[in-house]
Amino acid sequence: MTVRAILDTKGHDVESVEPGVTLAEAVKRLAERKIGAVLVMSGTRIEGILSERDIVRVLGEQGASVLDQPVSSVMTRRVVSCRPTDTVAAIMEMMTLGKFRHLPVIEGGVVVGLISIGDVVKWRVQEYESEQEALTQYIKTA
Repeated sequence: MTVRAILDTKGHDVESVEPGVTLAEAVKRLAERKIGAVLVMSGTRIEGILSERDIVRVLGEQGASVLDQPVSSVMTRRVVSCRPTDTVAAIMEMMTLGKFRHLPVIEGGVVVGLISIGDVVKWRVQEYESEQEALTQYIKTA
């Protein structure tokens, strides 16, 4: 299976904020949308990614006053991405080795989606359930 299959099921919506938005505003957006990360973008260019882990880390280091700082001072700048044609197995390995849970999907230089580890797990569970059902049907008809 490919990343495109996951995106076609979950959708291509991507939440993003601009680098100058305060951390407090970004936290509010994450809470409202019930999501774990947002891309930090200037126009169509990815500047970074802000995850719950980034927020917890900086709050632990600097305290609540950091909430008034721009997202650009807190975000992860090195963003790993994937393509719609990448396999689910390949992105699982990327996410596991890189120890991150969100992966922007880029096609032709444009962000076309954002995959979370939760999306991957959900997809894999559905895949296993389908295989199990197919095997059960096969055994019943044999």
